[in-house]
Parts: sequence; structure tokens; C-alpha cells
Amino acid sequence: MTIYQLLVLFPLWVCLPHFCSPEIMFRRTPTPQKRILGARVPRSDGKILHRQKRGWMWNQFFLLEEYTGSDYQYVGKLHSDQDKGDGSLKYILSGDGAGTLFIIDEKTGDIHATRRIDREEKAFYTLRAQAINRRTLRPVEPESEFVIKIHDINDNEPTFPEEIYTASVPEMSVVGTSVVQVTATDADDPSYGNSARVIYSILQGQPYFSVEPETGIIRTALPNMNRENREQYQVVIQAKDMGGQMGGLSGTTTVNITLTDVNDNPPRFAQNTIHLRVLESSPIGTAIGSVKATDADTGKNAEVEYRIIDGDGTDMFDIITEKDTQEGIITVKKPLDYESRRLYTLKVEAENTHVDPRFYYLGPFKDTTIVKISVEDVDEPPIFSRSSYLFEVHEDIEVGTIIGTVMARDPDSTSSPIRFSLDRHTDLDRIFNIHSGNGSLYTSKPLDRELSQWHNLTVIAAEINNPKEMTRVAVFVRILDVNDNAPQFAVFYDTFVCENARPGQLIQTISAVDKDDPLGGQKFFFSLAAVNPNFTVQDNEVIVVLFAALKRQRKKEPLILSKEDIRDNIVSYNDEGGGEEDTQAFDIGTLRNPAAIEEKKLRRDIIPETLFIPRRTPTAPDNTDVRDFINERLKEHDLDPTAPPYDSLATYAYEGNDSIAESLSSLESGTTDGDQNYDYLREWGPRFNKLAEMYGGGESDKDS
Repeated sequence: MTIYQLLVLFPLWVCLPHFCSPEIMFRRTPTPQKRILGARVPRSDGKILHRQKRGWMWNQFFLLEEYTGSDYQYVGKLHSDQDKGDGSLKYILSGDGAGTLFIIDEKTGDIHATRRIDREEKAFYTLRAQAINRRTLRPVEPESEFVIKIHDINDNEPTFPEEIYTASVPEMSVVGTSVVQVTATDADDPSYGNSARVIYSILQGQPYFSVEPETGIIRTALPNMNRENREQYQVVIQAKDMGGQMGGLSGTTTVNITLTDVNDNPPRFAQNTIHLRVLESSPIGTAIGSVKATDADTGKNAEVEYRIIDGDGTDMFDIITEKDTQEGIITVKKPLDYESRRLYTLKVEAENTHVDPRFYYLGPFKDTTIVKISVEDVDEPPIFSRSSYLFEVHEDIEVGTIIGTVMARDPDSTSSPIRFSLDRHTDLDRIFNIHSGNGSLYTSKPLDRELSQWHNLTVIAAEINNPKEMTRVAVFVRILDVNDNAPQFAVFYDTFVCENARPGQLIQTISAVDKDDPLGGQKFFFSLAAVNPNFTVQDNEVIVVLFAALKRQRKKEPLILSKEDIRDNIVSYNDEGGGEEDTQAFDIGTLRNPAAIEEKKLRRDIIPETLFIPRRTPTAPDNTDVRDFINERLKEHDLDPTAPPYDSLATYAYEGNDSIAESLSSLESGTTDGDQNYDYLREWGPRFNKLAEMYGGGESDKDS
């Protein structure tokens, strides 16, 4: 089967000067072919054009896109060598678009396109052709395949993917610095002619920027473009096909270009001298004002660090850089005094923290200014000559005696007179008073050191012209001791002695106290108030020891009156023990916690063979019931001075402080009949040397 394509040559060559002849394929049929001598193509003027005989067999048709004629566009003709022209053959077309886009005349084999074809939609179509016997419907030749290729025309303009581009480039960039690349696409066939060959040009944005024609890269075209002069630029780029030739289609896009900042500007103070004022009463850390150096740059390029580099107020003031506002905040560093100095001068420097080495040639990126600070006067409260006062006075002074004087002055230049007064909340008993004019403190009531050894007063100094301005000062009054108190016995002594006590036996140690000073160091003289031949007293200037004078005493009625009246003579003597810390004494804690009783606890009614070093026992858990019981018993015996000390609770509830000497009593148990050994007194220290000499090495009272 032979395929023919007939083309109307003249109109196409005029409209499409770049049109190329289609590719031709030859195929020989197995039977002798009947060559077609020619084809007639009617012209518009009615004449017939004759073409030279050709034996070509085509299997590819070429069809121009975007046909605009009113009739169907002729594609080509199919013809079989078996066709006798009698209409016995029928041509059939199948494949892409067959029957819809492409139709065939089943008798003649002519193929037409029914509508306009867009190459950008589909570039080629593959179809199959067959000739069959119309009567038997059997193929007279094998099925043949051919292609209809759509030839491109320049019917698409270049387009940009973005209608508006945004780009940036640092200011002061050198000429030729790349900014951004824009790319346009053309839907026409890039392999056929110049329909898809795009050339770029700049329509708006010169002389600041340029564009490379082939690549679309936009570059800077002007040196030293300064952001501070102009920051925004709008550039319009055109993309034109046909290699930019006349008649080509074009598209445009807009590129908004921003110059980014670089640090090419130093900070600058607007004034060479800045004046600030501050009250002299401003506390340390008070902000008194700010300075600011402006920088034409932005962001980190405009960051400034402030410092005081000179001046006579460098010790009095400080400056802090506020990052948010880029200001230098001047603060008070030390207390100010208007009367001492009224004007300070500072030299403040502002310097960029981020400097670009490329722009060192523009000069130092710093600036300085002079700050003058005036100190303003305020009405200040009086100032005492001391931060506190200490006065010492004897307790026996007469009422009205001056004990000391406080002094205060007005620090202001006006030097207002001062009035003094006492804060009565610190002297509720009104024992003292003060002269309002000169600050002299004097007594208004008698003093008693034994009632109060210290008095803590507060004196107020206020300006007479402005009483609101006042200052307070602490005054400590120490009352010195005078010997105005007689000695007293430490406790009430109720002494018992066994009837078989030997002469010279120690039966009681008596001590005295005095409210006057020195504490614990008074010298007392002891003696018997009435002469009694049965007892003697030995005065040791500290304590006094009562001894039995007779070898044997007359028997007296026993203390135990009946079997029911059971009383333990272990508590009958009244020696002073070591208090709660005396571990050799009876332990009250055992009443509260019986589990705490020690197995080897020594009894106080037995003379110890060796001297034990006092030790502390852990405090037993408190018991409320026992404590209440003990307190009731103590109160009962305290109110009854005639009651004998039978109850151990009453006896040991008033033990004194810890004593390494323990008890000095020489009383023994009624059943003990051995000798008393006082050698251990020598181990008690120098305070008991005298007792050791008196009793150490003595003879036994067990004579025949």
C-alpha cells in the first residue's frame, strides 16, 4: 500500500520560511507496484499544478499546528496497488484520533484533520491503515502503520514561574555582584527552529542593575550603592523568544531588590556636650539620665557599647548600655553631697561592637561627648557624730545626773538648728530624759543594776525648721555595779546529823550569793550567829563547812516514828549537788523513762571509793504526767519551810550547776561503820587544797 502526502507549497513557504521537508521512508511491496505518475492539486486561481512522477512511499505525514481554515485540513492520501479504481476496495483508519480527529475517505484514501491541532498538547499521532475487499471484508494487503507529526509554529510566549521576585544584595557591593537568577520557559518546540530560544533583557532598573541575556542572572551595575541613600529597587526583566529577533513573543517579570545593611557608618553623638541633673539624695544605682549615639546602620551593625573614658566623675558615676534602646544609662556609683561638690564632668565614648574590616578606611567607628552633671541640693536630715553611743554610769548616781551627750548637725548649707528627743517606746518607764537643745541625757528615776543592767535607748534629732527631717541613733546605757546588796544564803538549809557522828565530822557545806558584782567572785565571811558547843564553822572565804564538835551526841528521838513512816535519810542532808548534769546524783529522768535506769548507778548516800569524772547522760524522753507531778510537789514544799526534806523530788529539784567536786558531805549511812577517806580531795584542784590539808591523813574515829 502506498501512502501519499500532498502539500500546498506556495502558501506554506511564504508563512513558514523555516519549514523543513518531512522525513521520507521507502517500502517496496512484494508484488510489482503500480507507480502513481502524479497528483493534481487545485490552485486558487483554477489552474492545475503538475508534479513530477515520484516513486516514493511515505510512512510519515507532517501537519502544521493551529490551522485556521474553514475546511478540514488535508493530511495525505492512502493508496493500495490493488486498487483498480472500481470501488471494490475499502480503506480503514485506526489508532490515535482515528474517526474523531482524523477521518479517511474509505473509497479514495484521503485523510483530513477535523479540527485545529495544538502541538503543545500532543506532538505526534500514530495511526494504522488497511485496505480490505469491500465485498469479502478481507484485507488485500497487510496493515501499515504511519505517524502524523505536528510541526511547531511560534504560538507560545516565554513565561516566568513567578510574577514578582524578591531578592537582596549587600550595599556597597562591587560591580557585577550576583543578585538573583530568573528563568522563563517557552512551550514551543526547542528542537524546531527558534520558537523556544529565549533572550533576557532589562526594561527597568538601569543603571543600577543588569541582566545576562542567555542566563537571566541579575547583577549589580553601579559601584558603592548606599543603603542609607536608597534601599529599595524595582527591576523589570523581559524574556523574548525567536532569539530576541523582531517578531518574537515575549514575557516580563518584576524583581524587587533590597540593599541589605553593612557596617559602613560609625555612631555619632548629636551634641558635643550633654547636661544632666541629679539630687544629692539619690541612692546608689539611681539612673539620672541617658545619652545616645545614632548610627545610620541597622541591626547588629548599629549596636553600640558605651563607656566612661575620662573626667572627674569616673568614681562617682557609672554607665550601662541598654541593648533594647541602644542608649547609655548613667547611674549613681557613690553617695553624692551637694555641700562637698556640685558639678561633675564625664567623657563618654560610644563604639560599634561589630566592625567590618572592609570599611576601616572610612574612619574609627566610635565617637565621644562630654556629659556635665549638676548635683542639686536637698534638705537632708541631721547627722549624728557617731553611728551609736555607749554610756556607762553607776547605779547609785543621783536623779538628774547627766550620763552623756549626743551630738548632731544639719549637713545642709543652711545649717538649721537641731532639736533632740527620746523615743519613748525605748524607755517606757521614763527612767531617762534628754535636753532638747544640747542632746544631754540625764536620769529621771533611780537606777538599779540588779533590775536592769542595760538600757537600749533611741535618740531622735530633728530640724527645728523642718521637723519631718529627722534621724535616729541608738544609745546603749550600761549600769555599773555598786555594792548595795547584802549576801544571802544560796538555799534554805535544813541540816541533819547522825547521833553517832564523830567529832570534827563534816555535816554541812554552806554557800552564799550576792546580787552585786563580781559574779561568782565575792569574798564572804561566815560565822555562827550564836555560840553552840556542839558545832563549829570553818570559813573558807568561799564556802563554809559545818563540823560536829563533840565526839558523841546525846541520843535523840529517831526520825522514824512508826513502821508506816518510812523515810530515806539519803535525802536528809542538804548538800548542793551538780544539778541535772551531776550524773552521780539521783536521776529524775528515770521517773520519766524507767528504761533509762543504769545498772551500776552509784548511790549518793554511800561514800565513793574513787572519784568519777562527771559524764552526761542522754536526755530521757519527756513525760507530761511525771513533770506535772514533780512541779506540784516542788510547789508544795517551797511553800512549807518547816517541812523536812523527806521527799527526794523536792530535794533534787533545786540542784545547782555541774560541779566536778560533787558533794562535800561527810555523812555516812547508818549501817556504815568504816573510816572516812578524804585523800581524793587532793585531786580536786587548788580550790580544795585547804580541805585536803584539814582532812587528808586524819585518824580514824574507831578508837576503843
